[in-house]
Order: sequence, then C-alpha cells, then structure tokens
Amino acid sequence: MTLARAFPDDATGWWIFVGSFALYVLGRWFFAWRQARRDGDSHPVRAAFAEEDDADAIHAVTVGGFRSYRQLFGFAGSAVITVLVAVLTDGGLRTALLWTVVPLLVTALSYVDFRQARQARSGG
Repeated sequence: MTLARAFPDDATGWWIFVGSFALYVLGRWFFAWRQARRDGDSHPVRAAFAEEDDADAIHAVTVGGFRSYRQLFGFAGSAVITVLVAVLTDGGLRTALLWTVVPLLVTALSYVDFRQARQARSGG
C-alpha cells in the first residue's frame, strides 16, 4: 500500500486536481449561461452565477452523494475509463489520451449535474 496516497507530492499533481475542479465549475457556469440565454433572460451571466446561490444546490454539495443513477454511473464510468486508459497505455499515447479523455469526462459530468440540478429546481 505504499503507492496509495491521499495528496499529490508535486506541483503538477496539484495543478491537475485544481484544473479538473476549475473545468467542472466552468462547465456548470457555461451550461447555466447557455440555458439562461435560451430562456431569453436579459442578464444570462447573472442568472448563471445566481444558480449557484440556490439552497437546494448548496444542500446537495454539502450533503454529497448521488441524486440519480446517471450521476452514479457517470462518476463510476468516468473512473473506470480513466483507469483503463492509464493502465492499458504507456508513454506519449497515455499522456495524449488522458489530456483528451479526462477533460471530456469532467465536462460530461458537469453537464449531468447541471441537468439534475435544473430538473430538481423545476420540480420534475
């Protein structure tokens, strides 16, 4: 169990974690902004930022867990795909695939979470 560690040892690992989180947040804001523009909101940027002030969204973040099977399977499937790419490839191919696949998976998870939050707010 010497390979299992909670936090990265170098700055690159930290930048990867921070970058993944930032990509997730930017994805959520982008989807909220796009939805506000589609709905004809006069200030779509304010609407996108106001979405994060929703009490239900804050409760979901603090409580954690998965509110739907799509979130659970999206998270588990993304983890499996990332591990498979990391284990089955090597060298430059691994780097190229991880730099391509992981941002796509993070963005897809932010979209699934955005849809789930929007559905919860609309009462559906």
